[in-house]
Amino acid sequence: MKLIPPGLIVAVLLVLVVSQLCFAFLPYRRRAYVPALLMTALGFALGQLWDFLGLPSLRLGQANLLPALVFALLLQPLARFVPRPSREPKEPAENPKVN
Repeated sequence: MKLIPPGLIVAVLLVLVVSQLCFAFLPYRRRAYVPALLMTALGFALGQLWDFLGLPSLRLGQANLLPALVFALLLQPLARFVPRPSREPKEPAENPKVN
């Protein structure tokens, strides 16, 4: 446990909480949870980049909070463009019948 920085644990928990809140409360119809989770994680990564560049931010421990939340919310409309596997089953290959 000493190898995992506490800021990483806080950031992962914040990504999970914010993605659930975005999925539940933002008014986008017919979307899956995984794209919302990916856009939230990308928003938090951009927030960490913001902090790495030394721009002003609000921090929660080692995790950057305010720019990460803003980026996560701004990226949510792009979740519909995240490719997802189709739900339709693939057609089996045509094999000649063996008697």
